[in-house]
Amino acid sequence: MWIPETDPQRLKTELDAALSCSAFTVLRVAEHHFEPEGYTALWLLGESHLAVHTFPEHGTSYLELSSCMMDKYVLFLEEIERRFGQ
Repeated sequence: MWIPETDPQRLKTELDAALSCSAFTVLRVAEHHFEPEGYTALWLLGESHLAVHTFPEHGTSYLELSSCMMDKYVLFLEEIERRFGQ
């Protein structure tokens, strides 16, 4: 899913919160800041993973959540809509 945000700090903060509100279990987070701009991060979850990749030149980021836990997945999508207006 595409969201209209590319700021790495806001993305990390909001995605951490959305995962928490959705009851996902975060095992580890790996992130990379590109020069001169750009950001990618991966949340390894007990229920699979979340990845984010920014496209600052377009003012958007792409989120990919993979999980077999449909109830948590739906809660996460609702949180993303609430936080980013998607």
